Amino acid sequence: MKVTFHASILLMLNFIASIYVAQINENQKVFLHEKWSFHQLGKNKSYPAKIPGVIHTDLLKNKLIEDPFIGNNEQELQWIENEDWVYSTQFQLNNQQLNSQHIELVFEGLDTYADVYLNNELILVGENMFVEYKKGIKPYLKIGNNELKVIFHSPLKKNKESVKNYPYELPAGCETVSLKVSPFTRKAAYHFGWDWGPRFVTMGIWKPVYIHLWNDVKINHVQCKTKEIKKADPLISVIEKDVYELASATVLVNIELVAGSNDLKKCALKINDTILSIDLNKGINNYNYEFNVINPKLWWTHDLGDPYLYDLAIELYNDSKLIQSKKIKYGIRTIELVNEKDKIGTSFYFKLNGKPVFMKGANYIPQHSFLTEVSDSNYHELIGMAKNANMNMLRVWGGGIYEKEIFYDLCDQEGILVWQDMMFAGSLYPTNNLDFTNSVYKEIAQNIIRLRNHPCIALWCGNNEIEVAWKNWGWQKQYNYSTSDSTEIWEGYKKLFHDSIPSIIARLDSRSYTTTSPLSNWGKAENFNHSTMHYWGVWHGKEDFSEFKNNIGRFMVEYGFQSYPSMTTIDQFANKNEQDLDHTIMKNRQKSYIGNGMITEQIEKWIGKHHSFEDFVIKSQQSQAIALKTAIQQHRKNQPHCMGTLFWQLNDCWPGPSWSIIDHYGTPKLAYEVIKNEFQPIIAVIDTTDDFLTTHLINNGGKARNVNVKISLLNSYETLWTEIKEIKITNNQSDIILNKAYKYQKGLRILIEVKEKEKVIYKDVFWFDPPKYR
Repeated sequence: MKVTFHASILLMLNFIASIYVAQINENQKVFLHEKWSFHQLGKNKSYPAKIPGVIHTDLLKNKLIEDPFIGNNEQELQWIENEDWVYSTQFQLNNQQLNSQHIELVFEGLDTYADVYLNNELILVGENMFVEYKKGIKPYLKIGNNELKVIFHSPLKKNKESVKNYPYELPAGCETVSLKVSPFTRKAAYHFGWDWGPRFVTMGIWKPVYIHLWNDVKINHVQCKTKEIKKADPLISVIEKDVYELASATVLVNIELVAGSNDLKKCALKINDTILSIDLNKGINNYNYEFNVINPKLWWTHDLGDPYLYDLAIELYNDSKLIQSKKIKYGIRTIELVNEKDKIGTSFYFKLNGKPVFMKGANYIPQHSFLTEVSDSNYHELIGMAKNANMNMLRVWGGGIYEKEIFYDLCDQEGILVWQDMMFAGSLYPTNNLDFTNSVYKEIAQNIIRLRNHPCIALWCGNNEIEVAWKNWGWQKQYNYSTSDSTEIWEGYKKLFHDSIPSIIARLDSRSYTTTSPLSNWGKAENFNHSTMHYWGVWHGKEDFSEFKNNIGRFMVEYGFQSYPSMTTIDQFANKNEQDLDHTIMKNRQKSYIGNGMITEQIEKWIGKHHSFEDFVIKSQQSQAIALKTAIQQHRKNQPHCMGTLFWQLNDCWPGPSWSIIDHYGTPKLAYEVIKNEFQPIIAVIDTTDDFLTTHLINNGGKARNVNVKISLLNSYETLWTEIKEIKITNNQSDIILNKAYKYQKGLRILIEVKEKEKVIYKDVFWFDPPKYR
């Protein structure tokens, strides 16, 4: 499309400024969140509904069910997923609104199988929770009162025949019911149950719904990305050089407009302070605009610098009238995944603005079983806690959702990178079903477009654990697949995750894509030299915590150990007489097949027998803290072999035992403070043999640092010796700073303290004996 800059247009600036008023009817959204009601299909009585919302929360608010999170109510509420539910409302439109050239009904999210009726006409059918639906509705509307109705169909009933008629059974994540429908349902997989959360198969209008009125032309999408960063010198980190000499960044903006006719002759785009005259044709119009930023402030993770954000304002005018405006924030930065053969095996690490970065963080899951119950303040609190714990990356796990905008906005602002899974986890999918794959393609495209402006997003990942499962978990034998079945399944998988999804992403965005996580399986020692790793030898393999020292991959995407939430959290769902590991409530809370037994075994090995339920809870958190500290220290110590450590998991979707370090109500477990300490930019790690100790100093602070390290060996009575060292340690380095012989005795421990300019930046106590022997 033709884009020109006319000097005469500058004369319009003052006039444009004078008419800069709120959008009236040129581009208007009428939100439809009020006066909704719901009822069970086949029954007449209706009740008030909250939109956005889901059926479980509406039933609860109308006191039609007990709180799903209390006691064993989860088991009593499984009937809800087998019913169909009807939501309806009425809204008014006046003659002026109806005279708009274009009137669209927009559902940002329908969960999941939905028939939408407007004034008794079926206007659209929803089948994917992750898709936004738009429908032109002008022919169906009338002046005054209009009725909107949405019928939600049970995913179990909807997919019953699809499951039965499919040529073979498909593995279905952690879904344990006989009719495994989750692979056929484009819906958050964790809703069907997981080994840390309940089964609540929700239905409802889970995102905003509104009517979009527009005339002539509208802004459809805006993409803003860093095209290039130039310097007179080779790229140097902002934290290693205070001033950029002769530095500039080229920023590319793509604006997609939709024109309703060919008669638009006097349109203009204002991009920040620049005005462009544009020619429009009916339909989709794309415009590219480049500009330079001199001496740019780059976007960094918070541990390396300032996550600086620029403002971009887009205004669309037609015949000097403001039609629509959009404002976005963008960061100037480059992000690169290095996943290639090297002398060790296969690397996997990220470069931010040309600098290799050791990633420290966690896996993030949805914060609630009922997604509409997560408030903005919940997002602020959780992302704030992640930053406070010195995390610079979160992985949005593939069994949840593509998160709300506020999640990514906060990660942008706080300087936390995001590893973004596509929403596929631990299952095989009906890839030979054309309707299914077409829906997936729409889902991927929409969400890439929605999220691609966020500088926090570092990587797109196709799925969670499907390739490693296919190659190592014995699915072929478990599900009795024939050779032809296996060939068909694997070819369908490759078409979706190796061909179609990366092709869509490459067309829409420039970030790297990896087909799956992990790329290597933890079963063989050689695999730890290659790419990404989910190490579950500790837990599923029932190995001891000490095995974290012997199993270190190139990038550790998952590992962890379970614990119980605090007693104040347990008090929220269980009475005192129910707080017993053998009580049915506690048995139902433990979703892992080896849960309490594995926790008990490690408690007894490291801490000692528990003497009450509360003692068990406390010691479960202590054992989790030991496990995570052991793993993180070894991962960081072994860089550059290992360049990332993302433990499982940050948070919970309901109150119960899990691998989280922050429980459902936002209460940190004991491991939280341990992780905060071990994720500091500079740490020290002690390793021992029977008669020799080694101290490693690790720096991931982005630049060389001069520090003072004090190491003291103590017994129960006195300090045996102290070593003080002045060290300059370079970035992304793990250096041995002390090798020293010692003679073991009970009560022996090491105090280590790292100072920078007299400020203590790291402190730890290393005990030679586990807690139960101290």
